[in-house]
Amino acid sequence: METKELILSIDLGTTAVKAALVNRSGQVVASGSTPLHLMQSDDGGAQQDGFALWAAVLNSCQQALSDAQHRSAVFALAVGAQYSSIIPVDKNHEPLMPMVMWLDQRGSIEGFKKLGQRFNDHPLRQLRWLQIHGIPPLPSGADSLSHMRYIKVAKPEIYAKTVNFLEPMDYVCARLSGRAVANRCSAFMMLLTDNRRDAELSYDDTLVRYSQIDRGKLPELVSLSEPIGKILPEIAKELGLSADTLVLPGINDTQAGGMGTGAFSGSHGGISIGTSSVLVTHADFKRTSVRYSLATMPSPVDNKNFVMAECGVGGKALEHFLEGLVFADDAFGCAQTPDPFVALHQAIAKVEPGANGLLYFPWLNGSMSPAEDGKVRGGFLNMSLDTSRAALGRAVLEGVANNIRWVSQAVEKFTGRHFSHQVFYGGGAMSAAWAQILADVLQVPVHQAENPRYVPCIGAAFFAFYRLGLMSLEECAEAVNIRQVFTPRTEYSQRYNANFTHFVEGFRRNRKIFHGLNAS
Repeated sequence: METKELILSIDLGTTAVKAALVNRSGQVVASGSTPLHLMQSDDGGAQQDGFALWAAVLNSCQQALSDAQHRSAVFALAVGAQYSSIIPVDKNHEPLMPMVMWLDQRGSIEGFKKLGQRFNDHPLRQLRWLQIHGIPPLPSGADSLSHMRYIKVAKPEIYAKTVNFLEPMDYVCARLSGRAVANRCSAFMMLLTDNRRDAELSYDDTLVRYSQIDRGKLPELVSLSEPIGKILPEIAKELGLSADTLVLPGINDTQAGGMGTGAFSGSHGGISIGTSSVLVTHADFKRTSVRYSLATMPSPVDNKNFVMAECGVGGKALEHFLEGLVFADDAFGCAQTPDPFVALHQAIAKVEPGANGLLYFPWLNGSMSPAEDGKVRGGFLNMSLDTSRAALGRAVLEGVANNIRWVSQAVEKFTGRHFSHQVFYGGGAMSAAWAQILADVLQVPVHQAENPRYVPCIGAAFFAFYRLGLMSLEECAEAVNIRQVFTPRTEYSQRYNANFTHFVEGFRRNRKIFHGLNAS
């Protein structure tokens, strides 16, 4: 093996930390994965242990670096992560409390009401936020600024001790390099940066004042063009890496996915189905659509933006169906199967596309783009005496696909172009059946990534190779490896078009009912 040719790439997901050794051909040479535990509470809290997160990073990296020859070929580390999550750290970059996750709703408008607090984010201030940054504080509390505000109000003793508030990718970079910094990609959901000028990133004085967060607790902003520094000697020794190994600035998993699918250029997009589902594509402008709950976010590529199209619950809907309904460990005594996904695919193969008119709404935690609403919920519509569990399973896969189609149409209007195809990645992309359903529902070819679970790792590595001058953007796009292409089956188009129409209408007509049921 040629020396010094590999990037050690780390992907911090909601349910696991993955690490991969990636070469310039976009191939994963070795990998490791460690599960993460999500702590949820009745008050809307969703947290993870920051110490356990760091231990999982080290463990996954050690798995990927088990071969000494591979260790000697690593010259840099790249980090991508789930975002809109915040860890308050001390001067040693160690957590002062569990990380407040993107799922956490304690910083919502209703959450602050329970704490007797109200932030004065009136419409004129929200307009200023839109002009300078692109997104105002979200009513749902699903942004990093709301998490920081929650800590200030509910945990004043933690807030007083906080030296820096860090997103998870910046937390890991700080533990690797000894520097607590952020950049235009990682700091985006803090909502405090001026994103109007690509090259002159800074916190905006007006937005910081509106936030009521002390500026001194915000991490230093650095350029994406240069490494943060070298790996700390003690970490290099623990991982068996050279002390000269570079640590690149962190990016979020949507940006990493956009790099890993080549969606930073061209006419296609990338679709990820993991815990949540996301559609990513590029844009040459900074823009926000309040109507469709869409916004652009900074790209790792200079003078580019990515469209942030969060579809909400994705693979979590399928997990809920399989583990909570089909193979639930409860008094009904339903037997487990060694591989529930294999069983699912065998079952749905016997059900006609369209699931006999059965619809599934995947909004188990509220809807996001293109119609954000925290009070709508999921469920099945149009069940009959003939409805089988296999039909329910197909309806779940089609329901998530319908939601992505709804988002895709909004993104096409937002960007002013039609998608030529979609590159499918994430845990859901391990399923060929789901890839075919997506192609049928979206009515465009779906390219299943060769190594779908590790596309964010590959994308973060592409970012590192690009920033270090070792790959051009054209070479990154050419290195996107595809396992199989699924083309739409036109014989089902009319059926899926009708189902999609009913899907959107079902959202609109049931919205009032959901609000009534979930008023409290």
